Parts: sequence; structure tokens; C-alpha cells
Amino acid sequence: MADEWKAPEDKGEDKSWKLLEKAVLAGVQEQRRARRWGIFFKLLTFAYLFGALVLFAPWKDERGVTSAGGSHTALIEVRGMIADEENASADNIVGSLRAAFKDAGTRGIVLRINSPGGSPVQSGYIYDEIRRLRAEHPQTRVYAVITDLGASGAYYIASAADAIYADKASLVGSIGVTAAGFGFVGAMEKLGVDRRLYTSGEHKAFLDPFSPPRADEAEFWKSVLQTTHRQFIDSVRKGRGERLKDAQHPELFSGLVWSGEQALELGLVDGLASSSQVARDVIGEERIVDFTRKDTALDRFAKKLGAGVAAHLSLWLGLQGPGLR
Repeated sequence: MADEWKAPEDKGEDKSWKLLEKAVLAGVQEQRRARRWGIFFKLLTFAYLFGALVLFAPWKDERGVTSAGGSHTALIEVRGMIADEENASADNIVGSLRAAFKDAGTRGIVLRINSPGGSPVQSGYIYDEIRRLRAEHPQTRVYAVITDLGASGAYYIASAADAIYADKASLVGSIGVTAAGFGFVGAMEKLGVDRRLYTSGEHKAFLDPFSPPRADEAEFWKSVLQTTHRQFIDSVRKGRGERLKDAQHPELFSGLVWSGEQALELGLVDGLASSSQVARDVIGEERIVDFTRKDTALDRFAKKLGAGVAAHLSLWLGLQGPGLR
């Protein structure tokens, strides 16, 4: 009797376990499905946002106008540091200049400058291209308008224009070359740090901040800076011609910076005026169209992504060792 009574109880427990197992399996499967759908909807949302960004972001507008329509004054901004990969790079400024000169409606070009300068190479590229385009399109004149600051490489660029204008309080000039760094030799000695540097070539550690300076290398570096300074001076003289009054003021090329009012007296600028004044009163075309070419948001994202990937890849491959610099 006892065995007959226990048999159905065992069957009942077996059914309960099977039901419990099915419920657990169903819950696991439901979680997996929910995870898959979650991933799917996240990917779908990302694709939608990316598509909207591509379709509606003003990629073309950031590249600069290629055909403005009607007569106008073409405006090109030279803002911030003049360097590769920056908005004021030679690629961007030269591309803007070519588009402005090519447009049939351009009556004159204004380079609106607010920059402390930067790379002499990038500045030289822009300077040379301005002079080339001016010779190719003699009917289209280029005017540089300095706002807050037009110093060093920025003035280098401005000197290629037909005329330069500034505000009376603008800072203009700084015709000089600089290179700076730090020396950590004394700090290392105090900390008890031993510098171990292995090179092939007597001067390969030239300018190394953790090594003591050498008189012969300092003299050589000074000659490099003097050569670059001479190139800068020659370009400014060529661009400004007899308008410069350096004979009366020998400190003109010393690296000093001047107010717009002083710069007018020295022949560094031709007048005091804003961009709109130059467009209206000098070029004779009040309508201004911005031809400034800038990196698009996609370009900036790609550069940041590329720089990050390159940095991690170089670390992974062990490429942070000796290099040609």
C-alpha cells in the first residue's frame, strides 16, 4: 500500500521538475531574445543617427562656397594658429583662395586675419600662392584686413596682399623667428635620475631637453633661425616694397609688435579699416560671401579617430623607440 501511494507522488514531482525546467529554459531563451533585439535596435538607432548626420549636416557649406552667384567681395578667414591640420592650414587657405579667384562674380578678396602666426612653411606656401594667383588674375585684388592680431606668420601672409588694413588698436608685426624649449638636466641631477641615451650620429640628440646644451649646437641652431628670419624679411620686403620705412626704423624686423596706428606710420599697413569698410569703400562691392574652407565634422572625426588608432597601433607594434625626427 505504501509503495502504491508513493508512485504517483514521484510522478508528480517529476512533472513539477519538468515544468520548472521548461520555465527556466523559457526564461533563458526570452533573455537571449531580448538581448538580441536590444543589440538590433541599438545598431538600428546608430545607423539612423549616422544616416541623418550624413544627409543633413552642412558638409558642403563647411568646405566653402564654390559658386556664389552675382558680384560680391570674397571673404577668407585666417584665424588661429597657422599650422598643418588646423583651420588656418595652407591646404584650407589655398583652397579658399583658388575658389574665390575662380568665381566669376568675385570683385575682390579680403583676407580677414586674426592669428598669432605659426609655421613658416605653411605661411610660405600661402604667401607664394597669393602672389601666383594675383599674377594669374591681375584684375582681382587681394586685401588683408588684420583684426585683433596679425603677427609673425600671419603678417608674412598679409604682406603678399595688394594692400593691408588694420584697426588702430590691432597688433601688427612680430617679424622674427622663435624656437623655445626646456632643459631638465638640473632637475634630473637633484632627483638622482641617470639619463641613458643611445644615438648614431654626433648630433642626433640635438635639442634633447634631458642632455646638457652644447655651444656648437646652439650656434648652429641660431644660424638656422637666422636663415629663416632672413627668408621672412626678404618676403616682407618683396611684398611691401617701398612702402616699408625700415631705413628710418631699424627695429622693424626685430620681432617687436606694433599697434595699427604705429604700423601705419611704419608702412606695415596701408590704412585703418574693417573688412566691411574695405568691401564697400575700396573694392566697391558691399555684398560679402564667405569662401573660407574648413574641415568638415566628418574630417575632424576621421582625424581624431586616425590619430587615436595610429597612437595605439604604434604602441602595440613597439614603434615608440628610435626614429628619424
